[in-house]
Amino acid sequence: MNRRLPRLLSAMLALAACQREERDPRPQPALGSGDQPVPASSDAKAGAFEANAFHLSEGKRLFNWFNCSGCHANGGGGMGPALMDQKWIYGGSIESIHATIRDGRPNGMPSFRDKIPDDQIWELAAFVRSLSGNAPSSAAPGRDDDMMPHPSENRLPDAATLGKSP
Repeated sequence: MNRRLPRLLSAMLALAACQREERDPRPQPALGSGDQPVPASSDAKAGAFEANAFHLSEGKRLFNWFNCSGCHANGGGGMGPALMDQKWIYGGSIESIHATIRDGRPNGMPSFRDKIPDDQIWELAAFVRSLSGNAPSSAAPGRDDDMMPHPSENRLPDAATLGKSP
């Protein structure tokens, strides 16, 4: 028993000497290149992608093409976080989402900086933002009709025909 005590004491001292990397469980919103904070939705390019139905549909196509659903399960969350709610770990602005896709994040989100052209990253960011209902109403909805809480407006019955019998 006396032989085990020095080994146990050595092991405890070795473990106590180890320093873990300190991480904030709720880090600050995304940082851009050069560790500068990402500006709040003032970028004209960001607005052009976010308010454009074509870019949203291209983002949806790219989301499927790059198999983002493999981790994010069509936006509902899986191995990766859900994209359909209002809870954003690194900020919910389109600029923050763009920075997340471009630079990646610890614990799973890879960087796509050198794999996807920047305009396609903006399209993906616009689509991802639209999944949580943050797209302008003038743009097409981001979710498929079967994932919407109610039918699309163009599929709703006409209000004038609701009161009439067939």
